[in-house]
Amino acid sequence: MKVVLFCGGLGMRIREYPEPVPKPMITIGYRPILWHVMKYYAHYGYKDFILCLGYKADAVKNYFLNYDECVSNNFVLSNGGGKIQLMNTDIHDWNITFVDTGVLSNIGQRLKAVQPLLRGESTFLANYSDGLTDLPLTGYVNHFLSRDKVGSFLAVKPPYSAHVLSFAEDVVSGVVPMREAGFWINGGFFVFRSDIFEYMKAGEELVEEPFQRLIQEEELIAFKYEGYWNCMDTFKDRQQLDDLYTRGEAPWEVWKQARNGRDERNLEESRSTKRRNSIATNV
Repeated sequence: MKVVLFCGGLGMRIREYPEPVPKPMITIGYRPILWHVMKYYAHYGYKDFILCLGYKADAVKNYFLNYDECVSNNFVLSNGGGKIQLMNTDIHDWNITFVDTGVLSNIGQRLKAVQPLLRGESTFLANYSDGLTDLPLTGYVNHFLSRDKVGSFLAVKPPYSAHVLSFAEDVVSGVVPMREAGFWINGGFFVFRSDIFEYMKAGEELVEEPFQRLIQEEELIAFKYEGYWNCMDTFKDRQQLDDLYTRGEAPWEVWKQARNGRDERNLEESRSTKRRNSIATNV
């Protein structure tokens, strides 16, 4: 199952970032948020990516053309730097297709542009490339596959600190935090059947006209998730995500949690083996 990633946005609300780059190339730690999104999908076995490029497409291309595995993996350096032995790898088994889908194209236009690359795919994943979550992806995908529908998106509670107001004329009758007001928003994690293209027309934004057609035919479902989700819309969002990463508290790094779990199990198995060997020796 292929993963279509929309990475052509300008990121105009993050102007405080020191250099002009596509929004998905803004870093969290020492890797761009695009890498974190791809790493998340790869953890669940989805490693065939189609990158829909636009603004400063060369920045994305050059990043992967000059990718350095040593930056985010442990390694052994020997022979005075002449030999590097990686202890882990990130992208050695990823397949990445780079497609220029236009600088000013909307999401629907970008998706239509890569339609030929999705021939033969009955189902595919898609993502805005600016949101992170600890969602168990396998459960989400299986939920979609169990339903005979065309599209699904992740529904999440808004993380914003704004409040929802209610009025009786000009008198305020209620002030409720947005997260407690019962609102759900589109989290930008999609699953589609190839039939989605039958609901799209040239120039249309994906979540506007095409989604309205899906809704009219009851072909669009949502997967509600109240776990961790956040997106990088502003410079403040970027700082919050970077702080979580720096403190080692990044919930979206499900690959590290799984690895740490294996390490703990291996450590306990090793301890159990030593205890059994010690008992056997003493006997």
